[in-house]
Parts: sequence; structure tokens; C-alpha cells
Amino acid sequence: MITLEPINREILRAELERDEGFRAKTYRCTAGKLSIGVGRNLDDVGIRPSETAALKITLASVKAKGITRAQAMVLLDNDIDECLRQLARRLPWVESLDQVRKRVLVNMCFNLGISKLLGFKNTLAMIQRGDFKAAAAGMLQSLWASQVGARATRLSELMKLGPKK
Repeated sequence: MITLEPINREILRAELERDEGFRAKTYRCTAGKLSIGVGRNLDDVGIRPSETAALKITLASVKAKGITRAQAMVLLDNDIDECLRQLARRLPWVESLDQVRKRVLVNMCFNLGISKLLGFKNTLAMIQRGDFKAAAAGMLQSLWASQVGARATRLSELMKLGPKK
């Protein structure tokens, strides 16, 4: 798990909720995946056994009745944890980034999935070497940016500027 400079979870949750929205009932996301809460992809992730045990929900119950905001926040935290694990495993150098730029990569991983995020080879190489201005420009030149609009603009600004001094 990414640990050197911890991510401010409260800010990350707020950013993800702003970007993904919150829905207590199932919906189809822009990629056509059945989703709920704050961007939980039910087609690919579903409801994990640990979530069923802790929250007393199943995929069937979620599809039929929806979820509460509190349940959605638990699912969101679990999804954030999974993004952090994937980033630590696939891009261990992310641990050396400041918490703002880590949040950007977690947000992108949450939105795209780790496989598609890894497709940003040039942008990731720029981030790794600390060329954040070029990385931000690369983010905006991607197909992803044209698909997510304002989200890409916000995240690229955070990548470029980093933490406030």
C-alpha cells in the first residue's frame, strides 16, 4: 500500500464523488457498465464477500433495492484501497510522489482501471521523472480527456501545480 506521504482520504472521497456522482440506485455509466454508489462498477467488481458480510448486501439486493449513502462510502473506501494496491504493485515509484499527485493517479485509476492507466506510458514516464507540466499537457491530449472533460482539466491542473506551498 502507498504509505510515504498518506493521501488525504477526505479530499479524495470528495473529489471522486464530485467526478463520479452518487446514486443510491443502479445506473449505466458512460462505458455502459452497471454501477451504483460513487462509481462502483457492479459488472466488473460486483459486491465482494467481505462487503456482503460487513454491509449485509449482495449483488442481487443492490440491484433490487439500491444502497444507502453509508454503504456507498464503504464501497468507495474499498475501491480506493484497491486502486492504492494496484498502483503500489504496478507503479511503485508513485510512493515517492506528493499526496496531491498521488490523488490524481488514484482518481485516474478509479476512473480508467489500472490497465488503461498503464496505457498512459509517456505521461507516466513524465510524472516519474518529475516533469509535471508536460505530464499535465499529456493528460489533456488523451482520448480520456475528451471523454471526461472537466475532470481531466481539474486533474491535469492538480498534476501541474501539486501541493499548495
